[in-house]
Amino acid sequence: MRIFILGVGATGSLLAKLLLRQGHQVACGDRDPARARAFLGERSTLVIERVNARNLRSIVKAAKGCHLLVNACPAVLNKVIMRAALRLRAHYIDTASHLRTSPFRPEQLRFDRQFQRKKRGALIHAGAAPGLTNLLAMQAAAGLDQLDKGEVRIFEETTSENPVSQWSAESSFDEAVSRPRIYRDGRFRFGPRFGERELFRFPPPIGQVGVVLAAQDEVVTLPHILRLRDMDAKIGGIDMDRLRRWYRQGKLSRSRGLIAVRFPATPTPRAMTKLVRRGILRNARFAVAVLVYGHKHRRPFLIRWDAMFPSLFDLRRRRLFCSPIAWGTAHLTAIFVKHMPRDLAGVYLPESLPVATRRNILRAARSSGIRLTRKVMRLKSSSEI
Repeated sequence: MRIFILGVGATGSLLAKLLLRQGHQVACGDRDPARARAFLGERSTLVIERVNARNLRSIVKAAKGCHLLVNACPAVLNKVIMRAALRLRAHYIDTASHLRTSPFRPEQLRFDRQFQRKKRGALIHAGAAPGLTNLLAMQAAAGLDQLDKGEVRIFEETTSENPVSQWSAESSFDEAVSRPRIYRDGRFRFGPRFGERELFRFPPPIGQVGVVLAAQDEVVTLPHILRLRDMDAKIGGIDMDRLRRWYRQGKLSRSRGLIAVRFPATPTPRAMTKLVRRGILRNARFAVAVLVYGHKHRRPFLIRWDAMFPSLFDLRRRRLFCSPIAWGTAHLTAIFVKHMPRDLAGVYLPESLPVATRRNILRAARSSGIRLTRKVMRLKSSSEI
């Protein structure tokens, strides 16, 4: 299959290498080919076209002839890139929504009928979080007769003296200044920014961490599929603590714009190596937990899934010079590409994929080096839900 990847940063560059290993013909496009080459490596023979992802014609010209268009750009560009995929009559994949004009419905869904008419499939949110988290929620829900509450808990931490972007600085900033979506008593609403702090215990070696509400796409999609009463998503770690502090100090707002000191450009593999050697960047970790509360045989239960990704230290031992978040997102997107049903037409979310496809993706995730664990706990009473 001929695949065109638009956006060759920390995630897109690794994704390109993974898709090549799967046997696909891969080409790339980026606004800055020289920087993209720094992520891919000088030895890479992949063609990198100069592409303005804000311009429909630029995308169509560069990606002509592709069977699949992979959007690895910031989510603000989703609509333009989806229109390009339709013009190319290509399948489409991305990893997140922007949720500005319609805060409780992914903007990609408005293209559903157009993709159906073209007999092409668009799989959105095909990454780690969202993506893997959606599949884990569906797996947990399948073990319960009645659903009550869903929770997504994420740990993102970069152990460094100064901020170091694990992924796109633009995407990190957009997430930081967006209001968290929550689903309470069967209704979508906004939650307080960096609010509702709680202590949550992740598997070792992370342990107990303070987590706060964050803008995550799972909250606006899973309640449409699962009959939940409540759902929210929270993130914890040094990075989130730093953002929370800036917000309280009045230093973090959309009107102030993206300040490079607080949201630096994602380091290339060579730059990351220098940060580690100088002791500026010591380690980084990424983990997700998905909890679904409900009843089985009229008894209250909690089904919990945990996903632990290789740390920065683990990746360096494998001679991989990327962050855990970039590694996890690239691997999950490559797995979604491999198992994406080619006969589907329209816009699909991970949770709406066929059961067999979801299971195959989770099986492949385990094989890639992601540690998945499942726990089923019977609760003493419904008040614990």
